[in-house]
Amino acid sequence: MRNETRNLRVKQLDRSLESFRAARGVHRPQNGWIRAIREAVGVSAGELGRALGVSRQLPLQFEKAEAEDSITLRSLRNVANALDCDLVYALTPRAGSMQELIEKRVGGQARKSVKRVDRSIMPEGQTAARIDEDVEAEGPTIESEGLDPYFCD
Repeated sequence: MRNETRNLRVKQLDRSLESFRAARGVHRPQNGWIRAIREAVGVSAGELGRALGVSRQLPLQFEKAEAEDSITLRSLRNVANALDCDLVYALTPRAGSMQELIEKRVGGQARKSVKRVDRSIMPEGQTAARIDEDVEAEGPTIESEGLDPYFCD
């Protein structure tokens, strides 16, 4: 039952992340989203500061922090609200889907396991010629033993 629940969660997460996958190709403007949107709608730093209830300088500091990847999510959310925007935030697997990310992780763990066994039984300087085949054989073992692919070490 535990694997069924995990598989269901993975599928639900994949469906939730579908709309974010296309956003991976969208790059932040050089000076950041805050400045780009603020300037596009014609809001001065002073106006944004008043909407946030802070000084005129703080929105400029937020813009700089965003451009340097050091702004907090809370600050970014507050600025988005003041600009009548929504902050959209997600982590998307580079592998494509959550299932592919999990399979990649499990495959890596199996590869480590096979190499560890290989070193312990092979004479020094020799290695198994078909590690990938050994990994394929090891993969089902990891799942059948109920090991959590999220936390395999």
